[in-house]
Amino acid sequence: MNIDNTHLSTLWHKIVTQSDQKAFEELFTGCYTRLVKFAAEYLQSTEAAEEVVSDVFMKLWTGRQQFEAVAHIGKYLFTAVRNQSLNHLRQFSNIHIVSTDDAGEARLVNTFDPCSATEWRELLLRLDEAVEQLSPRRRMIFRLIKDEGFKPKEVAEILQLSHRTVETQLFQAVKQLHVILAPYLSDYRQKTPATDILSIAGLLAILLPGMAS
Repeated sequence: MNIDNTHLSTLWHKIVTQSDQKAFEELFTGCYTRLVKFAAEYLQSTEAAEEVVSDVFMKLWTGRQQFEAVAHIGKYLFTAVRNQSLNHLRQFSNIHIVSTDDAGEARLVNTFDPCSATEWRELLLRLDEAVEQLSPRRRMIFRLIKDEGFKPKEVAEILQLSHRTVETQLFQAVKQLHVILAPYLSDYRQKTPATDILSIAGLLAILLPGMAS
């Protein structure tokens, strides 16, 4: 079943203002098949595509009040599914091709490191706590870009804001997060060997994906 944009907007309004489960079910039913096919083009797996789409809808329902400002729900869904599909590919692919000392040769290496993964989760937790201290609009803009992978231009269209407003709010968010996280990062540097300092840079680096217009 396909739903036109006008009806999508009506359903979305009911979802965010009334927590209307029937409207959400209709939105899910009407968009699910197309979104799964769309995700499968990236993932080459119907099962993985179904998982990705279900996750996107789950986030949408649980965070419906936070996403109230989203004006174009159809565009949001397809872009979120695309970004989640790409994240899925990155998350479940720890095998990378690296060059060897022998010219013209390469080998496959599993880059997964349990210790680094634990450290990374802690850093993400600290960042998430800091993000919650942002103002509602600033937090939404930041999460759409950092968590969902949207570009500022896309966020501007989804929230019906000017591109400049989104970029300004994003800049202020990053600036505020730097202030909030500074004490933790300073303490972390004192406890972490020099060879691991890149993990700190990694925390700030995750602010960058999707920021290019």
